[in-house]
Amino acid sequence: MLIAADKFKGSLTAVEVAGHVTAGLRRAVPGLTVSAVPVADGGDGTVAAALAAGFTRHEARVTGPTGVPVTATFALRGDGTAVVEMAEASGLQHLPKGVFAPLTATTYGTGELLLAALDAGATSIVFGVGGSATTDGGAGMLAALGARFLDADGEPVAPGGGPLRDLATADLSGLDPRLAKTAIVLASDVDNPLTGPKGAPAVYGPQKGASEEDVATLDAALAHYAEVLARAVGPEAAEHALAPGAGAAGGIGYGALVGLDAAFRPGIEVMLDVLGFAPALAQATFVITGEGSLDAQTLHGKAPAGVAAAARAAGLDVVAVCGRLQLPQEALAAAGIRRAYALTDLEPDPARCMAEAGPLLERAAERLARDFLV
Repeated sequence: MLIAADKFKGSLTAVEVAGHVTAGLRRAVPGLTVSAVPVADGGDGTVAAALAAGFTRHEARVTGPTGVPVTATFALRGDGTAVVEMAEASGLQHLPKGVFAPLTATTYGTGELLLAALDAGATSIVFGVGGSATTDGGAGMLAALGARFLDADGEPVAPGGGPLRDLATADLSGLDPRLAKTAIVLASDVDNPLTGPKGAPAVYGPQKGASEEDVATLDAALAHYAEVLARAVGPEAAEHALAPGAGAAGGIGYGALVGLDAAFRPGIEVMLDVLGFAPALAQATFVITGEGSLDAQTLHGKAPAGVAAAARAAGLDVVAVCGRLQLPQEALAAAGIRRAYALTDLEPDPARCMAEAGPLLERAAERLARDFLV
């Protein structure tokens, strides 16, 4: 049995999910051989998955999204591969008491975290983006890495996406020279462009506290930012603004594509490679995946869909565990998942379901084992 599940957000880490599933399986089938590869799709939880796969934990003190220092973690392997998660530095969890800062939140700390990875010896970086509190197009990140963004008076523009409307000139020539020798993969599960109806401000701004007026301000500011960068580095900057993934995490994808020469790949594909999923899959006869909510978003690049696709290609059965199930059976089948076991089937009260997720997951796994293994 191979367990390759993501976290149940708000209740269990991916490692905890694997532990509870294992306990439930073995309650039904004592002595069952179980292996686990906790997975993530590039969003929050990505570093935790890398650490579970044997990467070494590193910490750095960096600038949080509102300017308050935070402690951020990244993961590093002996071959020089680092996993850096922007949410660790610039995520929603770092907003004080949940007070949003849609116009002024900065990714500066993410740039500092990338510098810390380089200082620790990283020669290739998997850059997971998602869960951000920011919509600054990655300008803060690039500034921390040595870029200069100046207003008409030659002064640095203020942090955040809103002040980018005052941007007059951009200079990327001061970016840390180590970046040119570092392979950076932008790992994301979204393919939005930078601006427009499907861009970062319109689609994700409201989740970060942006009003309708804020969304319009941010969209115009980011469009202007892209125009200034096109004057600074060439027409490819304008092309990158339209590229899939440019709108990821408040546009930090755009900053990574333009300034870091990052290569965009679906997050789950990248992470399955990094976490050693293929060798584990080769030893498996049955696969269990899952995440907190199996819903329409699952089918668009989330971890369970990626795991199921790989397992199905290998000819293996896949079942899923989840907190709640919002997909019909035909959609599960189309994704390669034979059946899903939801904790809400055992405890319909959402609050109790989250509070008691571990024991409920063991019961669900025991039921799964009795249905498929006994």
